[in-house]
Order: sequence, then structure tokens, then C-alpha cells
Amino acid sequence: MHVLIVEDEAKFAALVVRGLTEEGHSARAVSRGEDALWEAHASQYDVIVLDVMLPGIDGFETCRRLRDDGIGTPVLMLTARDEVEDRVSGLDAGADDYLVKPFALRELLARLRALARRPAGGGTPVLGVGDLRLDPATRRAWRGEAELELSAREFALLEAFMRRPGEALSRLTLLENAWDPAFELRSNLVDVYVRYLRDKVDRPFGRSSIQTVRGVGYRLSEDGA
Repeated sequence: MHVLIVEDEAKFAALVVRGLTEEGHSARAVSRGEDALWEAHASQYDVIVLDVMLPGIDGFETCRRLRDDGIGTPVLMLTARDEVEDRVSGLDAGADDYLVKPFALRELLARLRALARRPAGGGTPVLGVGDLRLDPATRRAWRGEAELELSAREFALLEAFMRRPGEALSRLTLLENAWDPAFELRSNLVDVYVRYLRDKVDRPFGRSSIQTVRGVGYRLSEDGA
């Protein structure tokens, strides 16, 4: 899953991002509702985790604006108070679920998986590029009818490619989408995992869909050839 965390408590946001990335998901954190609106328009997320109390516009108003702008991404709202009025306000603003702080990470993950399985706007959450398919909610991927056995990191990297097929993605972009942003770009982490991914996604099927773009990084060929 690709998750947007909207939380102004930096340490708490960092803990959630770390927990998600350790489970093989990609996550980005912002601290203001205004930034969340920009991110939601700029990138495709599977779920948005939105805190109620934010500087600037609060979580309720942020959620209302997302829905007014036609963004149907599932929203999980966070609050430090377990009050009926807050839950009703959040749901009326367009939120899909509610979670009270403090919470167990495993409960957050379960709720995010459930939300990601809900098709936003009547579409399908399964990504497809050629005969490659990937389901972010169940963390399963296929080449044709063959299911791919991928590690958490390999899955996150393939998901990053499949969300932007045909685009040349830099190593920095891939790091930001598939790993914790704290990783150093000077490491050859991306190159190593691209090789792992090719060994599972391309070579057994006689394909070369993950292509090297000299001076830039890599791209996933849209035709999968």
C-alpha cells in the first residue's frame, strides 16, 4: 500500500511511517492539512491517515475538501478523544473509518488493509501493466496466471514501478516510494533490489520489462516486453 500520513506530531508520524515501511508498505508524512490536499492531488495513495487536530485547517475540513475535490481515496481519521461527536463529524466530513489514539500498530495495519480493499470511486484497486498484476491490499502479484513470490521490499519496489508505468524513475524516487526516506542514496540498495526483482518478474518469463535508463534510473515498460 501507498499511504499518506497527515500528523503534526513528528515523533508519532515517524513511528507510524517506520512501522508501515517495516511491513513492506510505502508511506509519506506531512504535518498540515494544506500539504495533504496538495499531496492527494499530486500522487495516488491507497489510504490517507488523517489526524483531527492539525495546524491550519483541521482534519475535518481537510477531509471535506478532499471529497469536494472529487478525491475518493479512503480516509482513516485519528483522534485522541473517543467522543461520539468527533466520530460523527469525521464520518459526515467523508471519512471512511475512525481510530482512537493510542492504538496498536497491528490494528492500524488491519484497518488500512480493509480500507484499501474498498474500490475508490467504483474502480478496482488492482494495478495492471501488460500481463503484470498487483493487488496492494492483499500484497499479491502475478505475471499472467503465475503468482510471484516477492519479499516485502521487492513488492514495494514493483508497486512503485506499476504506479508509474513507462516513466523513467530515479533511484531517489524509488527510495522514497519503496523504502524509509532515511536510507542514503549513495548506497546501491535500489540497484540490488532491481536485480532481485528482474530475477523473479522478468527472467523466468523471458521478459525485460524493467529497463535501465542511463543517467536516470529505471522504468517499467508498459507493454511488458
